[in-house]
Amino acid sequence: MLSTTELRRDLVLVGGGHAHALALRMLGMQPIEGLRITLVSPASHTPYSGMLPGLVAGHYRFEDAHIDLARLCQWADVRFLVAEVEGIDPQSRHLSLAGRPGLDYDLLSIDIGSQPELASVPGAAAHVVPVKPVAGFWQRWRDTEAQLAHRSAGNYRIGIVGGGAGSVELALAMAHRLAGKAVTFDLWCGGPVILMGYNRRSQSAVTRALEQAGITPHVNARVAAVEADRLLLADGTHAAYDVLFWCTGAAPAAWLADSALATDDAGFIAVSDTLQSLSDEYVFAAGDIATQVEHPRPKAGVFAVRQAPVLAHNLRAALLGRPLRAHRPQRRFLSLLSLGSRSARADKGPFGATGGWVWRWKDRIDRKFMLRFRELPPRMPDKPARRLPELPAVRQAACGGCGAKVGAGPLARVLATLALEYPQHCPGEADDAARMPARAGDTLLQSLDVLRQIVPDPWLMGRIAALHALSDLYACGARPLSALAAVALPFASEEILERDLYQLLAGALCEFRAADCQLTGGHSMQGVELSLGFAVNGVPLDESGRVLAKKGAAVGDALVLTKPLGTGVVFAAHMQLAADGRDLEAARTAMLQSNGPAAALALEYAASACTDITGFGLLGHLLEMLGPGGAAELHLARLPLLPGVAALLRAGTASSMHAANAGGAGNQLALAAGVDRQLAQIVFDPQTSGGLLISVAADRAQGFCAALHGAGYNEAAVIGRCVADAGAVDRRISLR
Repeated sequence: MLSTTELRRDLVLVGGGHAHALALRMLGMQPIEGLRITLVSPASHTPYSGMLPGLVAGHYRFEDAHIDLARLCQWADVRFLVAEVEGIDPQSRHLSLAGRPGLDYDLLSIDIGSQPELASVPGAAAHVVPVKPVAGFWQRWRDTEAQLAHRSAGNYRIGIVGGGAGSVELALAMAHRLAGKAVTFDLWCGGPVILMGYNRRSQSAVTRALEQAGITPHVNARVAAVEADRLLLADGTHAAYDVLFWCTGAAPAAWLADSALATDDAGFIAVSDTLQSLSDEYVFAAGDIATQVEHPRPKAGVFAVRQAPVLAHNLRAALLGRPLRAHRPQRRFLSLLSLGSRSARADKGPFGATGGWVWRWKDRIDRKFMLRFRELPPRMPDKPARRLPELPAVRQAACGGCGAKVGAGPLARVLATLALEYPQHCPGEADDAARMPARAGDTLLQSLDVLRQIVPDPWLMGRIAALHALSDLYACGARPLSALAAVALPFASEEILERDLYQLLAGALCEFRAADCQLTGGHSMQGVELSLGFAVNGVPLDESGRVLAKKGAAVGDALVLTKPLGTGVVFAAHMQLAADGRDLEAARTAMLQSNGPAAALALEYAASACTDITGFGLLGHLLEMLGPGGAAELHLARLPLLPGVAALLRAGTASSMHAANAGGAGNQLALAAGVDRQLAQIVFDPQTSGGLLISVAADRAQGFCAALHGAGYNEAAVIGRCVADAGAVDRRISLR
């Protein structure tokens, strides 16, 4: 969203739990001027716990039972960072993130759920499959299903440890899904009864359901240790298993123990009824990770859902300097337990019922909840937004020219920090003009590329922009030497400018260090949106001075594409709230793959021509490669595509650059009879940090592709060939 309003404060939400998902929806409907919200989560999708058993049983699809956080954040104008928190320093208000620079905040909320308690049982951490985090459990469950699908004989033993509602529901769901297969199920419960805390009629109903499903429950069966293929019980007996799922107890994330935040006896964040940390007014927490010390409740999703309105109100109130509300959790709640098949058990206090109608009731409730995130309401940009109190009543119009530069203080501090972290590739202070190291007699190659923001994560944006700029050098067979940055940051306070500049340049230096390229200087400024580019310099990679030319493809050469296509259509769909978060993640992964190793292999296999696929799309860059009169034929079925791209193209989704590309090069394209015309539009799709298109002698093409696969370009493929001079034929590219 373009804005001239200064960003003044950062609200960071850690975790995509139920409370945060609902709070984001509420905050998105009533934005606060001057506030930036960031969600940090290790995955693009977060499971809805109420539908997880139905997902395992096969009643729901993945999309039915998961909230797409990337889509929700795009709608709410919230930055989404796919990252895992591994520490917090409340004093400096700083989060440590795994494998990347940390993140500063002004106000923090934590909703990361709990995880099964494994530390107290020897061997459990090494051998069991914990139900949380759900992403890991889901993948292992799918692997188990696949393994059983190819198993020809022998009984397979599945064990589930736990006796609460979650473990019972999962055991019944698994049994339903695998009905008819040679599988035995054992449910190991350390307590005297299944479903401790539920009324006796519910316990009896669930026990009958377990027996009917062929699941053997074992009570008073506390697990003392776990080995690779058997578990040892406290009474000295043991039991064999092939896979053991762990769904018992609840433990907080390990990093909370070192956080200096007040916790309860079990290590969960202790919060007041306003959901604020007892030890830090700038930290809120909700869901399973938090304990309301005045009103402790079981770790159940229903409480997180009820906390969401109070959390959203109190985050807003804390930022605006208004009174906070207290949350009073209900004493009793309705529990609806799935029984594997389309039957369920309702339990509330002394009352209960079982049957298909209960499952249908539960299904309606769950689908209604998920509909809140599938059918997002139109935002109201014309509605007056609340303003942070520190924003000036009247803002001076932004200056242009050098009056728009980032201030000397933030710039100097960022460069000094980066010089310590990247001493060989970031000199810190520099002269007005940078000296570029080069070998005597070398040809110096230079290129320039600038990107508008394509991803909301500034660290990833820095990496992508650096790789995108370096790609021009790689397409020429050059080794990078140095780079100059051109940065534009959205209007913000000095503190936020410093945070963003550090993230962007740290991301770029992550890739420049890998390429042994020195960031020698640059220019920074403020504007209405973020953009980042680099002028890059390099010398021929080949010691003989040979470079790869864009033109020079010979008749009969094979055309090899190193990376899949589709970044333009995926991110266009994301802007329209039509992209799946998993497809976005696949696109980001592709953009973060360097073209450097592919260029080195192109030199090794004596490529005749090479270019990188960027804004003009595959067809536009292929025409540049062929030159006047050149011709080629492509095979649509061989073009590697990013996940989700085919469906988006068939739905008519296209990048804003698509029409210009189609208008400029479309008259040079001939489609063979029977070609899918919608899918064929991929040749016009603009790519960001796309792959290399390389022409190589036909007899070397398969060996070249094999070498690319070995270097990690798993989808590299021969997509066509150069053919005889088109002569007077207007359409020089045929697509079959």
